[in-house]
Amino acid sequence: MAKRIKTSYPGVYYRIVRRLGKKGTEKVFYITFKQNGKMIEEKVGRQYRDNMSAAKAATRRGERVENRRLSPKQIQTLSEVRQWTFDALWAEYERQKGNVNQADRSRFKNYIEQTIGDKRPADLLPLDIDRIRLKNLKGKSDQTVYSVLALITRLSAFGIKKMLCPGLPFKIEKPKVFNDRTESLSLEELKGLLQVLEENPSDISSAMQLALFTGMRKMEVLKLQWRDVDFEQGFITIRDPKGGPNQKIPLNDQARGVLERQVKTSDFVFPGPHGLRSQNIYATANDLKKKAGLPDEFRAFHGLRHAFASLLASSGKVDLYVLQKLLTHKNPKETQRYAHLRDETLKDASNVMGDILAEIGGGK
Repeated sequence: MAKRIKTSYPGVYYRIVRRLGKKGTEKVFYITFKQNGKMIEEKVGRQYRDNMSAAKAATRRGERVENRRLSPKQIQTLSEVRQWTFDALWAEYERQKGNVNQADRSRFKNYIEQTIGDKRPADLLPLDIDRIRLKNLKGKSDQTVYSVLALITRLSAFGIKKMLCPGLPFKIEKPKVFNDRTESLSLEELKGLLQVLEENPSDISSAMQLALFTGMRKMEVLKLQWRDVDFEQGFITIRDPKGGPNQKIPLNDQARGVLERQVKTSDFVFPGPHGLRSQNIYATANDLKKKAGLPDEFRAFHGLRHAFASLLASSGKVDLYVLQKLLTHKNPKETQRYAHLRDETLKDASNVMGDILAEIGGGK
């Protein structure tokens, strides 16, 4: 058997084996941990076939340690004896996620459970989706239709990822949704929020500060690792922003201050339990938002990204192309939602000439 090679992650190692279906070699990752006083060793996946990495294996190990993921043997047993219908997938999805979005819970109960709850993803037909659209979602907004169909797709993908069952035999077509919602903070609200974050130090408050100072998305902040922070060159590398290529954004003085104060206890800048990526942050983030007196509809993390963009756009000092690069938008249309803020600033600047002429009695 191939030699065990340690990784930088505790309890994670790999072996070099022949690559399946192609020339060359690949890594096969394994995890080890103690459970009920017994040492457990499990194979978690191949480098290429399963797109497995040391970091992903460490996350898998954390899930197993916290009993948030079934063992391969349990998965095999369940797959053999249990019909993984959408009802069963939702129950397992809730169990493993632990903190499921309330909106998703309502969508499942109102639109999925009553219609295809007893069906398996592999047995679903396009006709089933058509019936949901015409009967249950008739008259609903495109956003609601999109969210329900996206949840069906997500549950199917969850079944595949966890090796519970085959997925959908076809692609579900979803309506196009243009989310042009923007959120901004007044200077008074911004001041109040910053004060609350300073007075309540924690990894989450620091993560919220970084989101506000850089415009990074929530998952980009929570996935950020120290290897992605280049203090010397003054850049942050954002890996796989919304599935796109890696991007670099400037490390401004405020963001630098947040990161320099952060204690390194893990590869992740803002780690969760066992040094793994932080997961359940909503309760703390929303509590900080309430303490700052921000509106209920203001989203604790994504709203900070909008606030960052709105402040820059309304300053009149940043054009939309630069803003697009800072926000790592792939499509300039996404940045266009902030154009009106910049236009208003330009109008105000233009009106200064009118004020000057009025003072000297010109421009008549």
